[in-house]
Amino acid sequence: MKKKLIITIFWLAVWEIASRCINNQILIAGPWDTVKALYEMSKEKDFYLSLKNSFVNISLGIILGCAAGVILASLSAGVSLVGEVLSPFIKVIKAIPVASFVVMMLLWFGNKKLSLVIAALITMPIFYLSFLEGIRSVDKKMLEMADVFKMGRISRIRYIYLPSLRPVVFSSASLAIGMGWRSGAAAEVIGQPLKTMGNGLYRAKIFLETDRLFAWTFMIILVSVLSEKAFRLLAGLLYGNNGKKSDKKI
Repeated sequence: MKKKLIITIFWLAVWEIASRCINNQILIAGPWDTVKALYEMSKEKDFYLSLKNSFVNISLGIILGCAAGVILASLSAGVSLVGEVLSPFIKVIKAIPVASFVVMMLLWFGNKKLSLVIAALITMPIFYLSFLEGIRSVDKKMLEMADVFKMGRISRIRYIYLPSLRPVVFSSASLAIGMGWRSGAAAEVIGQPLKTMGNGLYRAKIFLETDRLFAWTFMIILVSVLSEKAFRLLAGLLYGNNGKKSDKKI
């Protein structure tokens, strides 16, 4: 903890020194200016409304992307034809730039739920590929033993698949949450739905309010980090022992 605090102070000092050397608030705002801007923003009603709207839309998009990826991965692992049919679709989604996605979705869905759709589309392939690989790498001997003892589907999921997929759950979620927030915020900047964090970023850029630009950026990073920590907490409750499934007899 002490080491992390020292590292944080070091980078804040580097930021402050860079700000003082450049000495131009339009180009770079210092830490203290960013804090003051954040404090002023916190007095505005639209600030909290923007946080709520972006959090709900992007978080829901990540959850839907996760659910779709897990379901499709399970189907693909069980039925090879499903995996073959989905393979070109997944490759196309991975290859298309986020900006192109945003423009297409903006035409089809409008800007109100744009960040939700984009976050779901960006995170779904991450979960799909990770869980598909995880399911396929489950120990075959464990599955054979489950057949011998005639274990039910729920028991197989609980005692075989969940422990085996633990690394996949944490790694894919960590990547997907970060990507979901970055792509969702970018979608809001391009689509400009009112009272969102992306809209706040754009307005700060238009009016050359670099301190507010940094403040909004900080809030996006903060919410993304807190979302990941919340997921790890929930996953830790599922697995126990900080994400490690407790050993149980079958």
